[in-house]
Amino acid sequence: MRAGLALIVLVLNVFAIVSILGARRGAGARIAWLAAVVLLPVVGAVGWFIAGRAHRV
Repeated sequence: MRAGLALIVLVLNVFAIVSILGARRGAGARIAWLAAVVLLPVVGAVGWFIAGRAHRV
């Protein structure tokens, strides 16, 4: 059970990091988001997908 949860968190973080690196943002903003994802894995990744990504209309 723990291994499955760890795998989900790992996949979420990798997807968030790839998304951050491909984002059209300044270098400082990308570094800040990367730090958030690395230091606070679940909170940082969820925060990126909710607030960090540019939403298209």
